[in-house]
Amino acid sequence: MRKIETIWHDLLNDSLNGSFKHTQQDLAIKYNYSLSTINHALEIPTKMGAIRKESKFFVLEDFFKLLYYWASVRNLERDIAYSTYYPDRILKAESEIPAGCIYAGYTAAKHLLDEPPADYDKLYCYFDDINSFRERFPFNKKREPNIFVIRKPQNMSGGFTTLPQTFVDIWNMRDWYAKDFTKSLEEKMHGILH
Repeated sequence: MRKIETIWHDLLNDSLNGSFKHTQQDLAIKYNYSLSTINHALEIPTKMGAIRKESKFFVLEDFFKLLYYWASVRNLERDIAYSTYYPDRILKAESEIPAGCIYAGYTAAKHLLDEPPADYDKLYCYFDDINSFRERFPFNKKREPNIFVIRKPQNMSGGFTTLPQTFVDIWNMRDWYAKDFTKSLEEKMHGILH
């Protein structure tokens, strides 16, 4: 995930927690990024009206405009570091992933929603130790992969991806049930913001 995507995620996630106002300086310190990186992250969202800049701060003006923009430019496939086919049920794989993995995609959505909108047969997670993951889930090319390990960004933590991250990642998945999940996640975010 690119640095500017980390900033977009932060703005969206903070908004779901009621914080819409930020300064570039605070974000630069928080992530140890240069001010030019922060400025670059805000450039297009400002031009499209998702962000409103004031003299000493800026405000996330349109949550969904930034969310959809990020979803449309996210390249999930580029960040997949390892994939394999797991012959057993995905529910079993979810219970066997190594410690330190962050559940993503449909598993995270199931955790975030009261009820998952559909069954799913793929597991996505963020992790930075591909070798230990490969030991637990050896490479198997007998069928199409159903387990995907995404490179974990330096600042990502927790057991599950956040609502915005989960939405954006699933938006970039091709499965027939992805649309049901993004719709349910979108409804949850609407409920939080209104």
